[in-house]
Amino acid sequence: MRPEEFNLRPIEERDLDLVLSWRNSERVRSYMYTDHLIAPEEHRAWFARTRDAEFPATLIFEYQGRQVGLKSFNQIDRHSNRCHWGFYLGDVELPRGCGTVMGFLAQEYIFEKQGFRKLCAEAFAFNEGSIKYHTRLGFAQEGRLVQHVLKNGRYEDVVVFATFKENWLANKEALAAKIFREDAAQ
Repeated sequence: MRPEEFNLRPIEERDLDLVLSWRNSERVRSYMYTDHLIAPEEHRAWFARTRDAEFPATLIFEYQGRQVGLKSFNQIDRHSNRCHWGFYLGDVELPRGCGTVMGFLAQEYIFEKQGFRKLCAEAFAFNEGSIKYHTRLGFAQEGRLVQHVLKNGRYEDVVVFATFKENWLANKEALAAKIFREDAAQ
């Protein structure tokens, strides 16, 4: 994988149908707090709210020029200079490591372009893939919310993560070398 194969850009109206199909897929919905099928009207209302954000907070992740995922920032608190993120890969036909690239680019965006100092995340305790993902990207576990979300008739625990701008800056080069190691050897 080469860095120039990837891009993060603000969501546009032309992305809406594809994003809705990703969001409504069982593979994505099963890991969301709100896991009902989203109607087109609800989706358009969400998109209208994203356009009112103080900066582009919902981004499309592209690989080789095609839309493959979504990264969003929410719970934006400029006073404390922190926010949360959410994400999913919609395309399932991707090389291994594309999600890590998306996380890398998103941290670069939020810390270096938007100037935040802290990035927070949450994952269901049963979502081992997301827990490993955050650890791989340099997040530290800050806590666990016990029986926090009702899902499929059970109260599920949520793992809370965070990372900081100084952590990102200190580890950015090493993470880039791991992600793009195949090209570094050429």
